[in-house]
Amino acid sequence: MNNRDQKLIEFADLPAAIGLLTRLPVPMSQTRAVARGAAAAWAYPLAGALIGIILAAAVSVFTWIGLPIGMVAALVIGVNIIITGAMHEDGLADSADGLWGGWDRARRLEIMKDSHIGTYGVLALALSLLIRWLGLSAMIALDIYWAGLMAIAVLSRGGMVILMAAMKNARDAGLSKSVGRPTAATAWAAVAIAALIAAVLGQFAMIVVAPFVVLACGLIARAKIGGQTGDILGATQQITEITLLLVILT
Repeated sequence: MNNRDQKLIEFADLPAAIGLLTRLPVPMSQTRAVARGAAAAWAYPLAGALIGIILAAAVSVFTWIGLPIGMVAALVIGVNIIITGAMHEDGLADSADGLWGGWDRARRLEIMKDSHIGTYGVLALALSLLIRWLGLSAMIALDIYWAGLMAIAVLSRGGMVILMAAMKNARDAGLSKSVGRPTAATAWAAVAIAALIAAVLGQFAMIVVAPFVVLACGLIARAKIGGQTGDILGATQQITEITLLLVILT
């Protein structure tokens, strides 16, 4: 069945989204999840909300134990990496290596597919972890981590759906290609859910800034490789997350 012939929203989409974006043990029908494909992308922000809740709860627990703020921030980033399987970090590293390490489209895509990590990837990961650690430490110190972590998690994953819908796949294989392209209605549903959650949390500045970050990532990907891949989506999530951390602290 074509994605455009499917229902906009189905209950099974939420566990499918959680199963794709996290390593959490979620009971779901693999057959149904595959059949829905990109049609389930409207639920990505809800999967993000679950991630945000888990991370904020982890901050509360580690803080209650009495750990220093810097240690709490480091442990929570570790929890984030564990529950997401470092999917987005991997995308960031591969995108940094490929987009800036190759001289033409074919070579960039080849580098991004390679499992090895290069200098650009290492530096991108190091900067990402450093900025996220500093940002999370500051949010904990200001006691704004519940709203901050949840809003960042939903908006950064809503942005992924926009790129999936707006840009063609840069290669004929890979995770993004296998999932497919969501319809405009699915993408708008994801955006609306992400914006609504962030608005309820009072993070209006994030709602304004996030689309520009996603647009910038999309323009770079189009110029460098002519489309998006799973790595580009992961990198977009990471860059959006980092930017929104800066927004909430300004």
